Amino acid sequence: MIEIREPANKEEFNAYYNLRYEVLRKPWNQPPGSEKDDKEDESIHFAAFENKKIIGVCRLQYNNETEAQIRFMAVNPNTQGKGIGKKLLYAAEKRALNDGKKIMILQARKNAVNFYKACGYTIKEKTFLLWNEIQHYLMEKKLNIIIY
Repeated sequence: MIEIREPANKEEFNAYYNLRYEVLRKPWNQPPGSEKDDKEDESIHFAAFENKKIIGVCRLQYNNETEAQIRFMAVNPNTQGKGIGKKLLYAAEKRALNDGKKIMILQARKNAVNFYKACGYTIKEKTFLLWNEIQHYLMEKKLNIIIY
């Protein structure tokens, strides 16, 4: 069974950041530490646990009174395709909606665009090319109703 919740202690946070690094940074030879930014302490962190092991992560941050943003979404490659990303996304959207946010935005890597479209997001614009290699797209979803 998959449990979605915030990491609760230093050990869980270490595993949380390690998964972010292993999936989102290491394959592109980025240094350890690049999986974090200056908004970690003011953000809400979600992790997917299976048998006490973290297999997926995402971060929710609030940009203003109405807008929330998903950042650093990653699922262990060995567990992709099992609905873990959708569960993480739903948990973050539900929290943002409960906190009064109306819109969720995110920067999707090209290979994840169809996943986000299936979850109700639309492309707003083609944005940046990370490390001259990974195209990103700004995507958005109105949070008035969340259906999965």
